[in-house]
Amino acid sequence: MAKPLEVKPLSGYRLWLRYDDETSGEVDLSDLAGRGVFKAWDHQGFFTQVRIGPHGEITWSDDIDLCSDSLYMRLTKKSPEDVFPNLKTGVNA
Repeated sequence: MAKPLEVKPLSGYRLWLRYDDETSGEVDLSDLAGRGVFKAWDHQGFFTQVRIGPHGEITWSDDIDLCSDSLYMRLTKKSPEDVFPNLKTGVNA
């Protein structure tokens, strides 16, 4: 699986991401903003504190993080089966 190398906050609850397989681009997270734990993004400057966590997660705090694999799928429009080929065959890695 591709690993995130860089993340930058953009306006409108969007992130620019770059992965180690040369994939890069913007992901719109506005559908999450203001809901549940993501209400924290409403506090001025909080969304801009995004970083890559120690396990490759995209994180803002100890309480808010997103799986980099799910963001990769949003970015590339790929399905889980496309990203994880063993899901197609049912083979355990």
